[in-house]
Amino acid sequence: MRDAVAMASGSRDATTGAGFTRRRLVGGAALGIAAAAVPLDSAAARAERGAEAARRQQSSTGQADVVVVGAGLAGLTAARVVAGAGKSVLVVEAQSRVGGRVLNQPIGSGRVVDGGAAFVGPTQDRILALARQLGVGTYKTYNVGKNVYYRNGNRQTYSGLVPPDPTGAADAARALVSLDQMAAQVPVDTPWSAPRAGDWDGQTLQTWADSNLTTESGRFLLSVAMEPLLGTGLAELSLLFTLWYAACAGNETTPGNFERLFNTGGGAQDSHFRGGAALIPERMAAQLGRRVILGAPVRSIVQTGRLVRVESDQISLTARRVIVAVPPVLAHQIEYEPQLPPAREQLTQRLPMGVLVKISAVYEKPFWREQGLTGQAVSDTGPGRTTFDTSPPDGSVGVLLAFVGADDARAWQGRPEGDLYQAVLRSFARYFGDQALSPIGSAIMPWPLDPWARGSPTAFTPPAALTRYGTALIEPVGKIHWAGSETATYWRGYMDGAVRSGERAAKEVLAKI
Repeated sequence: MRDAVAMASGSRDATTGAGFTRRRLVGGAALGIAAAAVPLDSAAARAERGAEAARRQQSSTGQADVVVVGAGLAGLTAARVVAGAGKSVLVVEAQSRVGGRVLNQPIGSGRVVDGGAAFVGPTQDRILALARQLGVGTYKTYNVGKNVYYRNGNRQTYSGLVPPDPTGAADAARALVSLDQMAAQVPVDTPWSAPRAGDWDGQTLQTWADSNLTTESGRFLLSVAMEPLLGTGLAELSLLFTLWYAACAGNETTPGNFERLFNTGGGAQDSHFRGGAALIPERMAAQLGRRVILGAPVRSIVQTGRLVRVESDQISLTARRVIVAVPPVLAHQIEYEPQLPPAREQLTQRLPMGVLVKISAVYEKPFWREQGLTGQAVSDTGPGRTTFDTSPPDGSVGVLLAFVGADDARAWQGRPEGDLYQAVLRSFARYFGDQALSPIGSAIMPWPLDPWARGSPTAFTPPAALTRYGTALIEPVGKIHWAGSETATYWRGYMDGAVRSGERAAKEVLAKI
């Protein structure tokens, strides 16, 4: 999933080499320096505010029954439902593209890789149904052969979910059973009402692991499994939030669990969308046509009597209801009048984004398959600790994907653009051999540097946030309603959750207008 208004691309063509785009690094750094250098009450700041006011006065205006902020999966789904009910709707999007945290990156010869959300699996019913309606098919993630486990300088191959660590495998397996038993007690719509919510929300996943796993290797296996899911380490996660995240990995008839989150075949990483996941928002936007307004970051939302005014850089809109369908960290940057309730403000201050970079290397063929390997690896040595085979369905080229998350991603921020890519190639070589050092192309998406994402794949809560402020997550504020994958009750943080949240928010506003 996932924008005050969605996210910007950072694709790299297969013929241009690898690394963070130089424009992104320079632009992001310049933004940060400018913000630090100019006090809020300086003459320059006042002049900028005056210029901004003048620009808004010159902008065009529009009116609709509903205005949706954000053209990611959640916002476009909401708009599609509202339009289907015969009501007028406009979508305002900060970027020059739709999709939010769903992004196709070109790798040459008309092929793409998913730079953002990519995988889909069983019980993700709403995104799969939407894809079928839009004519977007799926194909299975390559999962034939054995996985690689690299630990303490030793490389092993294995089958199944838990790597064959001689001291930690059994410990990690027992921990997953315990975590699943606790997750089964967490209501997906009101996690703060779980029987032990206060206790679980009062500690991190790390403190629970320290108390309940008996081996360092067991704690490592839990950590390396969680990092690519949330882009953060165990010490930052509320235990209650983690249990809720697993409880959400299902549907109305199938309870969620950790195994479904971690698994490839039959799990959350089961399949990909043909042509890339971004085809789904692109086709929704095509159906909505001129209702979607791009390049219009929303700056303020003002509730006045029976109407709501949405002010963006490009257009001023009035509506009967507004759906804000952006990540909480971006929704928090919008100015609201009247001010949002304290619980909502406090909640959004406690919903940081994960830190995750996706790096893909393209090869003439998926050579690891000839070795009887799936392309999936788990490692204690960064920066590419978790990998997948994300080659196109015909295997015409090979693509290895590495997730670089949490501390690894933070450690590489600010370093030369090619260094991280070369380090990831060395990670691939440790797992799959020296052929991995000679790719023919690449794609990198550094989500933490994206001004319309601020991180990936989703927001999470530290301890004490859910039980104190969780009720404000989806509670409407006057005529403002909230959507986005972070507000979903099933598959929170995934494309399916984004679609579900858009459908739910659309039903809310339709009931009011």
